[in-house]
Order: sequence, then structure tokens, then C-alpha cells
Amino acid sequence: MPDEVAETTPKKAKAKHIVNDWPMYVLGLVILVDQLDQNILRGVLAQVQEHFHLSDFAAGMLVSSFIIAHGIMTVPAGYIADRRNRVKTVGWTVIFWSLISALTGASITFWQIFMIRAILGFGQAMTEPAANSLLADYYPMYRRGKAYSIQQVSFIIGMGAGLGLGGFIGEALGSWRWAFALSAVPGLATALLVYKLREPKRGMGDRISAGVTKEFEPAEEHEHQKLFQWGLKRFLKDMIIGLRDDMKTIMAIQTLKYMLVGVGTLLFTVMGVSAWLPIFYQREYGISEKAATALVGGMIAVGGTVGTLYGGRLADRLASKIKGARAVIAGLSLIAATIIFAISYLPMPLWIRFAIEVVGIIPLTMSIPALRAGMADAIPASLRGAGFAAFTLISAVLGSLAPPLIGWLSDMFNNNLRIAFYVVTPPVLLGAAILYRARNHMDDDAAKIIGAVMTAMQHQQQEESEREREAELETETETETETETES
Repeated sequence: MPDEVAETTPKKAKAKHIVNDWPMYVLGLVILVDQLDQNILRGVLAQVQEHFHLSDFAAGMLVSSFIIAHGIMTVPAGYIADRRNRVKTVGWTVIFWSLISALTGASITFWQIFMIRAILGFGQAMTEPAANSLLADYYPMYRRGKAYSIQQVSFIIGMGAGLGLGGFIGEALGSWRWAFALSAVPGLATALLVYKLREPKRGMGDRISAGVTKEFEPAEEHEHQKLFQWGLKRFLKDMIIGLRDDMKTIMAIQTLKYMLVGVGTLLFTVMGVSAWLPIFYQREYGISEKAATALVGGMIAVGGTVGTLYGGRLADRLASKIKGARAVIAGLSLIAATIIFAISYLPMPLWIRFAIEVVGIIPLTMSIPALRAGMADAIPASLRGAGFAAFTLISAVLGSLAPPLIGWLSDMFNNNLRIAFYVVTPPVLLGAAILYRARNHMDDDAAKIIGAVMTAMQHQQQEESEREREAELETETETETETETES
């Protein structure tokens, strides 16, 4: 098993070599199985819709049950991530959600499957704030674009694999239930890898960026609170007060106000398209569910991988060259992707539409690592769990609106998904334009983090110097006393 602490030589004693790529790949795998479990439903949605006799609106609500529950739980999850061992938190929640996902296949009624998917949302909400906080502490600012691009490539691959495997297994084995039953296996295997990671000290990535640490800093025991030490009632009271104070601080960060709008815009687009595009292909071209989910899954996997990896590299390369580079990349990429997809909704042959949408996925996913890295740069280390929880909450609220809203619009226009897609396009463009404005604040907010790290280190050095001086004085006093006694 590779150790996340990389070996360095004097010649390669750069801060970027303190931690190797292993943690970003393991945490990326967590996101992959998360999305695999979540998108299995989208892959067999037509079968589930037929089995339970659901309208498009009800089917959209079923997809959103996970997202809504995920949003409700994510803020408390952020509070916990800022106070508990994050590696252990991610590990045990991966085990929990894998078992819950498998349980989906045992649903008998619509409300059973609805509730199980909601419970799955509660479980998976625990991992994202902790995983994002860990990445920011493992890696300095100049490596975060890559770190979050690996994580989000896993998001895209997991989404595509969930769609494709869901449709393939459901059709090959003749039942949508098998798709859920088999989904637990990769999650349980991933949990074992997570438990091999070492918990870094909070703020380690910022200290690497500032050049004040040159070795891996393991977390100290006092960093982790015992959440239920004084009982559940006291925990809930402290959590409410703590979250109120945390969110007040976070929302005072100007960059976050604009970026959260961008996050919502991005997830609205991704959730809406991924939920309904396979059914759009089925209705438009009369192809099977298996073929439609394979096309959309492949489109997301190929275009998403290229876009996310390139977006991460671009976010790191331009960070010091363009004002607010992370926001510029994310905003312009979302605008370009929305326009390309709007063109693809026009009547055209299948292969032309598929090619255009593969191209559209590239700028859409280029925005993801830039957004994540920008968030990590602007939020203090002690609040990153809560900050990414706010990120996820906004994503969940607006993302959960997309499937039922598009389904409702489709029902209103006689099952016409093309019109539904066009109706929701202008708000997405507006959100992307608002996101672009974050560039005016991003560099200043990131500089405040580094400034705070340097100030803290100066105070620490002063305290150490004072302690050393006190120790010297104490030694001198003891020596003088011993001399007087001997005399």
C-alpha cells in the first residue's frame, strides 16, 4: 500500500513533494463509488418508472429525494468534519451508504424506494465536506487544481458508470433490482483503502503554501472533539450555535457569495441533464434504455474526463497569471457549455447531437476543479468542512429542483423534453455570469488565508523564543543558586 507521505531528496525538497498523489486518488475513488451508487437509479429510471407507474414529475421527485436529504444533512456533516477525525468519518460512512444502496433493490412500493434513497442521501452527505477538507490540508494552493480535478474526474466517471451500468445490468438481468444489489461491492472495497490514509493536521496545506512547513504534520489528538461526551442534547445545542457562528463567518467571505451561485448553476445543469437526457434520447430516436444510458454515460465519462483534467491543470497554471483565475475559468466554461447544449437540443441526427454534447460536456466539467480549488483557497482551514457543506447545500437545493422541474415542464408541454430544456437555459446563463464576478474578490480572500498563517507562525515563533529565554533564565538562576550554595 503506497504511503501518502512521499520520500524526498535534498534536491527535491520542494513543498509539493511532502504529500504524494495517493490521497487524492483514494478520495477520488470515494467520490466515484458515491456517484456510482447515486446514478444507478438514473440508469434504470425508465424501468422503475414503468414498475411503479410513475409520471415524469414523480420520477423526478424520486431522483431528488436523495439530493434533498443530502442537502439537509450536509451542513451538520460540515460541522462534524471540522471537529472529528475526517479519515474515520469518510471510512465508516462509505460502508453505511454501500449497504443502504443495496437495500434499494428490496423496495416494494414507491414510498419505500423514495425513503431508502433519502436515507442514502443522509449517509453520503457525511463524506463530501470531510473529503474536500482533507484534500485542502493534504495539498498546497498550487496543487489543489490537480487534486480537485482527480476527485471530480472520479465524479464524472462514477456518474457515467452509474448510468451505463444501471441500464446494462437492469436490461441484461431483466430487473432493476439487481443493479442496486450489486452496487455495494465497490463501496466496501473503497472503505478499506480510506482507512489506510493518515489524518493531516488542519491547515497543513496552507502552511506548505506559505513555506513554513517542510514535512508531513499528523493530526494531534486534541484537534478532535468527542461529539457526544456531554450527551445528545448538549451536542445538538452546541452544533446549532457553532453552525450559526461558522456560517456567519463563511458568508462574510465575498468570493463565496458569488461562487455559491455558480455551484448551484452547475449542479442544476448536471442533475437535470443527467436525469433526463437518456429518456430524451429514447423518445427522440426510439432506441432502447440500454443504448440510451450507454450513450449518455459514455458522453459524460469521455467528455467529463477530458474537461475535468484539463480544467484542473488550467486552474493551477493560470492561478498566478490572471486575476481571479479560478472564477474566470468556471464562469466562462459554464457559459460556453450552456450555449453548446442549447444548440444540441435542436432536431438533428443522433450522431451529430451526440458529438455536440460530448464537446459541451468538456467546458461544463472544466468548471468543477476551478470551483473546488477556489473554495479551498478562500476558506480558512478550521471552517473548510462547514464551507464545503454550504457548497453542497446550495448544490443540493438547486440541483434537486432540476429533475422534477424539467419533468413538470415536460408534462406541461405534452412530454416534450426539448421545450423543458430550453425553458431552464436562460437562468443557467445568468448564474454563470454571476459566478464570473467572483474574480474581483478571490485573490484578496486567498491572500488573507496566507497572511493569517504567517501571522500565526510569527506568534508561535515569538512564544517559542520567550519560552527558550525563560528556560535560559531559569537555568542561569539555578546555576547561580548552586554556586552560592557551594560557596
